[in-house]
Amino acid sequence: MIFTTLEHILIHTSFSIISIVIMIFVISLLFHEIVELHDSLEKGMIATFFFTSGFLIFRWISLEHFPLSNLYESLIFLSCGFCIIHMLSKIRDYQHELSTITKPSTILTQGFATSILSTEMHQPKILVPALQSQWLMMHVSMMLLSYAVLLCGSLLSITLLVIGFRKKMHSFCINKMNYWNERTNILKNTPSSLLQNYYKYELINRLDYWSYRIISFGFTFLSIGILCGAVWANEAWGSYWNWDPKETWAFITWTIFAIYLHIRTNLNWKGKNSALLASIGFLLIWICYFGINLLGIGLHSYGLFIQMKI
Repeated sequence: MIFTTLEHILIHTSFSIISIVIMIFVISLLFHEIVELHDSLEKGMIATFFFTSGFLIFRWISLEHFPLSNLYESLIFLSCGFCIIHMLSKIRDYQHELSTITKPSTILTQGFATSILSTEMHQPKILVPALQSQWLMMHVSMMLLSYAVLLCGSLLSITLLVIGFRKKMHSFCINKMNYWNERTNILKNTPSSLLQNYYKYELINRLDYWSYRIISFGFTFLSIGILCGAVWANEAWGSYWNWDPKETWAFITWTIFAIYLHIRTNLNWKGKNSALLASIGFLLIWICYFGINLLGIGLHSYGLFIQMKI
């Protein structure tokens, strides 16, 4: 009873803090000159991480196994992963673009877990025999960490595509204006437009570079997670690979990001071409993580989002 009360306090406090962080983040976008807002953002993300981690630790102690056996627990762990990525980006002094992804991702995952899922789904369940293995923590944690990292990297690529599309539309409009300028001698090119295009070009290059770096890390986690799952599957089912729907989509996801990393080394495929492939990977991650469980099929199904069925 005490653990349940503590878990309730910790997770709702965490959700309240990250909600406030998002509000401050929106205000900071409107008023860049308020330095105190940026400090509050970082303190809020750190507090969110500690409260979320505290929830996972207390549930771990009460259940005597790492809390990754249902959708609710995995979503909380996923939001904790976004917080970790945010704090690591601060250490590496790379925050501006990535923080616009990690903060909303944290509140969306926690908001879905605490507000959308029913209270019945929040309750811990006794693990079925097949899940009572030391591989549960290793396999599932690696997969969820890979999802968090790959989602961030893919969202950077999607941002790149959006900016590239806006830049193309902007160039189209400028060309039209220049055409009428030559015809009417009314409008003239301004240095500010050239400077704006330069900043956009630099931003696209940064997004492309960091998207590649982040996806590389996520791909490593994904590979480790799949390998751990194969070993666990051999212990539980007597076979390393069964072409279960979850396994099949995990393999498809792994293949897409492997192709991304391969073609990204080619200069002709850098930028929007590779970003398009990463965007496809973004959709595949959600199909693999969420879509298969919605259908309730296969050995990896959560079965009505309550208990994993293996």
